[in-house]
Amino acid sequence: MSDPDRPPRRIRTPRGWVRTAVLAGAGALAVAAGATLLPPAGRDAATTPAAIAPAAGAYAETPVSSAGLAQAVTGLRARLKRLPGDHQAWASLGAAYVEQARVTADPSSYAKAEAALGRAAALAPDDAAVLTGQAALAAGRHEFAQAVRLARRATAVNPYGAAAYGVLTDAHTQLGEYRQASEAVQRMMDLKPGVASFTRASYDAELRGDVRRAGELLEAALRDAFDPHDIAYCQYYLGELALRRGDLRRAERRYDEALRAVPQYVPALAGRARVAALGGRLDQAAAGYADVVARLPLAQYVIEYGEVLLKLGRDPGEQWRMLRAQKTLMAANGVRDDLTWAEFEADHGSPAQAVRHAEAEYARNPNMVAADALAWALHKAGRSARALPYAKKATARGWRNALFLHHRGTIERALGRGSGRSFSKAKADNPRFDPKLPALARFS
Repeated sequence: MSDPDRPPRRIRTPRGWVRTAVLAGAGALAVAAGATLLPPAGRDAATTPAAIAPAAGAYAETPVSSAGLAQAVTGLRARLKRLPGDHQAWASLGAAYVEQARVTADPSSYAKAEAALGRAAALAPDDAAVLTGQAALAAGRHEFAQAVRLARRATAVNPYGAAAYGVLTDAHTQLGEYRQASEAVQRMMDLKPGVASFTRASYDAELRGDVRRAGELLEAALRDAFDPHDIAYCQYYLGELALRRGDLRRAERRYDEALRAVPQYVPALAGRARVAALGGRLDQAAAGYADVVARLPLAQYVIEYGEVLLKLGRDPGEQWRMLRAQKTLMAANGVRDDLTWAEFEADHGSPAQAVRHAEAEYARNPNMVAADALAWALHKAGRSARALPYAKKATARGWRNALFLHHRGTIERALGRGSGRSFSKAKADNPRFDPKLPALARFS
């Protein structure tokens, strides 16, 4: 009888995979910046609906909670004890574990996903669902080039598999290959318009600076949503879009709608804490963040909480210790999270360490976020002349990102260049932007 959680003696894995879980991305522990089947690239994957079909095809877009994932895993394991040769069930189990790692911030689930997908690949190495699952896992581990290769193989086998185009969208975005990402998400929308494709297309539009179109696409996703978690997810990101434009009232209304769909929905609770902080209600924000971090201590939330405490004149030492303990745990599991640490060290720690992390991140994933992180780290390390080209790259596509514009303006001012245009644009794009709360301006 086969044990679905026990890796086989020989697991056929693509060269370049690591055997341990990698959680990382855009400043959040266990956030795979757009790394798997549903979330727009760069967004908090712990908030997204899952994409598994418990016993049939591996990638039906079925929204589930963490409890639903646990139930799916239990059902799949029971099925595989009876039918150990069912490659679709192995692929579904692998997909469930990928989602579980993202939803629960448990890195051991990625190793379980690798084992399950390895079994699936041993049985059916050229199956499109298996390849898509492998691509999603690679992307979740920030092996984005590998994710592209696997997803392309999946689309070659099945040109009509929308999920593989979702992985391609995410991976190309993280690699800074924006034209290819746009092409992939358009193909995904052509094949299967819905929450998964509309939210990705919304993010693609936002990266080009087309905020109006981004909002329209999120509204289209909301109209398509019927499961409460999908509704909460769409309302949350509509709130985030409003928050990044400085519209705190609209943002709070959207977060409230998300909480009406799914009470105690953690991302929306974090959104409300952001609104309180940016609205000057710092004690209320701190209380909100304390609740959020107790529920789900993602690095993004921990850093936001620490910055609110700093602005209140309180010691964030407990939060920073928690963050560094997470770093130790992640390193022990082979985790690469250079982006989070580049950003954190530049704002709150060692500029030299920030540069080291930012250079490593940019070398692997030369996207706009990594360019900004490297620019800011170099500036904080006293190397503003070298920083400026990266700051220009981070702002070159028209993305209306107040934090990036503020960083560029600060670098230009240090060099005696520019007319303050970057600062003015940052203020126009987001009048509520607060440079003392930089983590709250990072895209969750």
